[in-house]
Amino acid sequence: MRFLALVFLAALPSFLAGQSLRDKFRPVNSRYDENSPVLSPDGNTLFLTISNHPSNVGGMKDPGDIWISRRMGSDWSAPVHGGSVLNNKAYNAVAGVSADGQQLFLHGHYGPSGSVAKTQGISISRSTGSGWSRPENINIPYFMNKSGSLGGMVTPDNSVFIFSAISYGTFGVDDIYVCLKTDGKWSEPKNIGSAINTQFQELAPSLSEDKKTLYFSSNGRKGFGSFDIYSASRLDESWTNWSVPQNLGPQINSEGRELFYHAYPGFGFALYTSTLSSDGYGDLKVFAPDEPLPVKDTVIYASIDPEKRVPLPSDESVAEEKTTAVLKVYGKIVNAKSGEPVPAKISFASPGLAEVSAVANADGYSVDVPPSEYSVTIEANGYISALEKLDVHAFEMKALEMNFRLQPVEVGTMVNLKNVLFAQGKTDILAESYPELDLVVSFLRENP
Repeated sequence: MRFLALVFLAALPSFLAGQSLRDKFRPVNSRYDENSPVLSPDGNTLFLTISNHPSNVGGMKDPGDIWISRRMGSDWSAPVHGGSVLNNKAYNAVAGVSADGQQLFLHGHYGPSGSVAKTQGISISRSTGSGWSRPENINIPYFMNKSGSLGGMVTPDNSVFIFSAISYGTFGVDDIYVCLKTDGKWSEPKNIGSAINTQFQELAPSLSEDKKTLYFSSNGRKGFGSFDIYSASRLDESWTNWSVPQNLGPQINSEGRELFYHAYPGFGFALYTSTLSSDGYGDLKVFAPDEPLPVKDTVIYASIDPEKRVPLPSDESVAEEKTTAVLKVYGKIVNAKSGEPVPAKISFASPGLAEVSAVANADGYSVDVPPSEYSVTIEANGYISALEKLDVHAFEMKALEMNFRLQPVEVGTMVNLKNVLFAQGKTDILAESYPELDLVVSFLRENP
């Protein structure tokens, strides 16, 4: 078996000496949700996204704006809002920085005069010496993302864009895709395959400097929390042939959500975010391998070594738990347009099992269900009902986050019926389509 390792420089840069790196980066975190951290090539500027901050362009309903922290001597400043050029009322995040530091690669398209764009893709902003230029939209053939989550990386040489999305050929929910740039043009997205992607969510991928090691978060594998960070090696040039993903271990993964892992070996540390000890919101986490590990702190697992790696639950121990195993499913149900919480009923139905239901409030919902196949129905007055499929036979999973966005009932609203299926090449509707069609009929009867 091959084991992956991050190689760090033996000597840290002088600005890392003395005070703990965790203390140096502490001013970056706030009581809001920090996510998607990206460090500039010179190590002096940190770009990150802060969600639902009152100073965002869209206020507290804004899903995320780009903020900027700078190294001040040996410390980092509190983040400053990146301004209206880089931010609008959509989710804004930096996907990467060019090797010379003169270009920002951005998630999403930008509309005219700061409006939200109706198209999707990535954008580029260029340094003006006193700030950043208005982003230029870059079109990627057949790019589509139906997920509410955005995450990924454009490599410093602007040749690879790896990202998570719900798109064509998705195995489950969010999958990881890659686009390659050849002769100045981006290829259409390619799903990187079932060795990495599961029927659950794979999010926030990044690549090592040589582009041969992939880091990503998943809630579809053996883990310690809802989202754990994994690594895998690319075995050839196809971008679909990968080694078996390895969990980075409890030194980084926790009962919370770990996302946005990015290694910076040239500076001797790595960055990621975790919701551990932050009331469900992401905080920036940092680790330098030469520093002692603090008690009860989540840190990066600098290497995966067969003698040091903490084993995950064995198949034997999992088998012993099957008769009593339960899965905690939790999350939030919000208005798809405003992002405000919706008091909705969520029900989990499975053949041979009693239906399990809960009512979501402002803090969300939480239910315990045994591993099985479920039809998950979400209903709320004044909103279009939704149905999702959940297939959980992974007894080692302890928790799964499922968030839902409900469309308000409005004239002209378009709804995607994801579970209405036809026989290939025919107009015959398959039987597995009936639950969602029944839900549509019920909705129409209740809203004549």
